[in-house]
Amino acid sequence: MSRICHIDIDDSGLPAPTPEMEQERKVAVFDLLEDNSFLLPDRDDRPVPPGPYRLGLAIRERRLVVEIAQEDGARVGELHLALGPFRQVVKDYDQICASYFDAVKRLPPSQIEAIDMARRGIHNEGARVLQERLEGKAEIDLDTARRLFTLISVLNRGA
Repeated sequence: MSRICHIDIDDSGLPAPTPEMEQERKVAVFDLLEDNSFLLPDRDDRPVPPGPYRLGLAIRERRLVVEIAQEDGARVGELHLALGPFRQVVKDYDQICASYFDAVKRLPPSQIEAIDMARRGIHNEGARVLQERLEGKAEIDLDTARRLFTLISVLNRGA
């Protein structure tokens, strides 16, 4: 029950994503819904409504907004995270993804593999930043954090 069952991404007002970004987003959403862990801790000795949860992701006023609802749509709450701590890792991730997409088209597998290893390292760093930012607000495992970071980075690129 401590999982995400649906995710909405509000990218209204943002430039249309590139085909690569759109593919990245689709894969992240698919993988996220297949396997994830999302637990909301009790607050002030009040129990939190049980999951599974529907999440809405948006960027508003230069903040990441995570809307949380129960599976039936009943609102649970909202998390607001400053984007500042994500800025450099998103920039690095964007640059390495561009290099990776370019490399796939023209470089031999050994060079693609090296770029992919760097991409995974930056991706893990972004996931770690997300887990830190959510500390005390929501508990997520590394795979869930990686997939959510992908969605945040795609949203942030357009913001």
